[in-house]
Amino acid sequence: MSIGLIALLDDIAAIAKVAAASLDDIAGQAAKAGVKAAGVVIDDTAVTPGYVIGFAAKRELPIVGKIAAGSLRNKLLILLPAALALSYFLPAAITPLLMFGGAYLCYEGVEKLLEALLPHHAHQHEAQLETVALNARTLEDEKVASAIKTDFILSAEIMAITLAALPAGTLLTQSLVLALVGIGITVAVYGVVALIVKADDVGVALATNDGASAFGAASRALGRGLVRGMPVFLTLLSAVGTAAMIWVGGGIVLHGLEIYGPPSVGLAVHAATEAAAHVLPAASGVLEWIAHAAISGVIGLLVGAACIPITGFVLAPAWKRLKAALPARDSPN
Repeated sequence: MSIGLIALLDDIAAIAKVAAASLDDIAGQAAKAGVKAAGVVIDDTAVTPGYVIGFAAKRELPIVGKIAAGSLRNKLLILLPAALALSYFLPAAITPLLMFGGAYLCYEGVEKLLEALLPHHAHQHEAQLETVALNARTLEDEKVASAIKTDFILSAEIMAITLAALPAGTLLTQSLVLALVGIGITVAVYGVVALIVKADDVGVALATNDGASAFGAASRALGRGLVRGMPVFLTLLSAVGTAAMIWVGGGIVLHGLEIYGPPSVGLAVHAATEAAAHVLPAASGVLEWIAHAAISGVIGLLVGAACIPITGFVLAPAWKRLKAALPARDSPN
């Protein structure tokens, strides 16, 4: 009996070691895949604070929380199973769908750029799109919905990059890695966003420190610096977020064009990045990245500019006609 018990305990210990090794492997794969998606994560972090600017301080964290919850739903309930299903049943559809999402990012970014540079034209475009609004009850609902839509595209890119970075493995392992990356990135991104949007409140608290010590004086100076600097920082971050949407969206479209377009597209991009690298061989890697980012940005601007009239003169009127053709709902008593 004792020998059998010892053998059973040995088997349990062996199973535990295998399970621990599997968990270590999953954590390692998640960390490597998360690093691959770092560029899109930075873009996501830069984009989100812009949706909170202009709201009362007491609503900032609740808005960030709503967007974070929507982002987590996007990743775990929609994108994770969709990514696994597409990679198994229809892998050829992943890139075209990502290109569609990239075009949407370009459209969003150029629309924000148009609003900043030509507010009159931006208001005309918004009036054209009035029929495609999602029945937002308040400005806060509208901002949250817009942020979650943008996050959906960025999250799709993160999940696609993560899936592409994973080695061949079981469906369970891939699911766990994707879930771990999705949760970890969401917590990291929106944790940083929460710190950014509340930094001015921290500054106010520090600035009102009435301590007579050197520490009190230093904290007051730091607080005043935060209060004065955060509005400028948030404005700059909003600009970076807009540029990031155009850059990332253009990069996604460019990647699809290199796959599905004429070979000259890929050859031209490769030649341009190589030419940039030869300018300063000591910094060739950095210059190649800058050249590719610049090309992606130009593609993003062109795609976004093309999408604005298409949306205003084709999609919005088509949606309006579709709504008019549908039977009206009875009003509630």
